[in-house]
Amino acid sequence: MRLVFAGTPAVALPSLDALLASPHDVVAVITRPDAPAGRGRRTASSPVAERARELGLPVLTPRTPKDPGFQSELTTIAPDCVPVVAYGALVPAPLLSLPTHGWVNLHFSLLPAWRGAAPVQHAVLHGDEITGASTFRLEEGLDTGPVFGVVTERIRADDTSGALLERLAESGARLLVATVDGIASGDCVGVPQRPDGVSHAPKLTVDDVRVDWSAPARRVDRLVRAAAPSPGAWTTFRDKRLKLGPVRLEPGSFAVGELVPDGSAGVVVGTADGGVRLGLVQPEGKAMMDAGSWARGVRLEPGDRLE
Repeated sequence: MRLVFAGTPAVALPSLDALLASPHDVVAVITRPDAPAGRGRRTASSPVAERARELGLPVLTPRTPKDPGFQSELTTIAPDCVPVVAYGALVPAPLLSLPTHGWVNLHFSLLPAWRGAAPVQHAVLHGDEITGASTFRLEEGLDTGPVFGVVTERIRADDTSGALLERLAESGARLLVATVDGIASGDCVGVPQRPDGVSHAPKLTVDDVRVDWSAPARRVDRLVRAAAPSPGAWTTFRDKRLKLGPVRLEPGSFAVGELVPDGSAGVVVGTADGGVRLGLVQPEGKAMMDAGSWARGVRLEPGDRLE
């Protein structure tokens, strides 16, 4: 089939590469416009745009898919299907029916669970044991279209959102190619999503990932892993922000938020029902460092706590 691929971040690259290696013809990509990125906030192209330009593929970067010029350009290209992975913009109704076989989205959850922008983060945050990826046909509703196929993935006890998403990007890429193959042959037919089991996964904001030390230790652990690598869980120490890397559960009795130095082994923080051992931390304006080095540098005093 004649394909136009729509995607933006690095997580979409395995799918783009897999489709380029398939018998189908990827004739162009659609991605978000250049935007500020990194600490210097310099304008940069998306990972998908960079990969496409390396390969000599036309790159379409509409400010919005509603742009009449973009719609005209896509009509001229006349794709049979538009595979989508984390494109990052809503597709208007007139465009959904433009390709013969529609827009086929790879979503990183087992639909109808975790519809929305942050399915992997919410699966980790809520302690799910199993997640996966689904391919479905885009329609006007949010992740509501008929499902073509799924793959499952066990969530490991130490998984961050980043690590889990890397695995799903690879297995999901294979699923997406199989789905496009099946649509081309006529063997793959979408099945309506069941009405029960619906949950929603809005984007996690910086405010959402501030650690509440009065929560149970497992809740703290899941929050920190869900927020890694972005937006990054955080707390405050001596009125300054402290970003947190993944932690480890530590049995024992501790005051909520209490910082307990543990020699060369690092630092334990008290929660509602035990403690968590800090791994990497990032003070304001500094690079990530191990918690033991940080604790020695700030010279912890009795009664010091994280707020």
